[in-house]
Parts: sequence; structure tokens; C-alpha cells
Amino acid sequence: MNVSRAAERTHLPPKTLRYYEEIGLIHPARSTNGYRDYSEEDVHRLTFLQRARSLGFSIEDCRQLMSLYRDRDRASHDVREIAVAHVAAIEAKIAELQSMRSTLQRLVQACHGDNRPDCPILDDMAGAKH
Repeated sequence: MNVSRAAERTHLPPKTLRYYEEIGLIHPARSTNGYRDYSEEDVHRLTFLQRARSLGFSIEDCRQLMSLYRDRDRASHDVREIAVAHVAAIEAKIAELQSMRSTLQRLVQACHGDNRPDCPILDDMAGAKH
């Protein structure tokens, strides 16, 4: 199938399919006229990648997960390690976002929001003491 049809089937933009080929995640065949010819297996791999990316896995993690998925002699422990590391990264990001929210909430509370020029929000960003 052509890139448009494969994109439609996988819910990915054609540009993403081309990018995945460019970085070696997929290898669609080429027809005699040089156009990409995606197989059902390619569509399956693209769907796998789409799901992994929607869970926030990096391209490099996806590369490792695809390799493990194709390896029938894999140990599930290897897959689990990647997922556990990803969960830890997500938890760190959540903590960082919660800290940012708390700081901004505190600054918003400190700001009068009136016509005066003093602004604790800008002062904090500038590193000024309030």
C-alpha cells in the first residue's frame, strides 16, 4: 500500500512514516516505480510505534522495544527494565510540573493584579528578592 493508505491505517501523518524510514525504524519495500510499498507487517510495526510514542517512549526506546518485540528469544525482564525506567522519568517530570505549579500559584497569590508596576511574578523571574 502507498504512504497515504499506510498513514490512514496507522493514524500517523505521512511525514512521520517517512521519518521513521529515514531513521531506520521501518523499511518499506519499494515498488518498480520507486514509491514506498507498505506491507501489512509494516502497518503492524507502525501501529506498534504509534502506541509506544503515545505512551511517551523516546525514539531510542522505541528502537529497543521494536528490537525486543521482533526477538522471540527475548527476556521480558529487558522490556520491563525499559518500561520501569520510563515510569521513573514520568514520575520525575510530574514532580517537576507540580513544583512549577506550586511556585506559580504562590507568585499569582502574591501579585495584586492591579495598576501598580510592582510585580512579584516578574521579580521572581528576574531573581529579585521579594
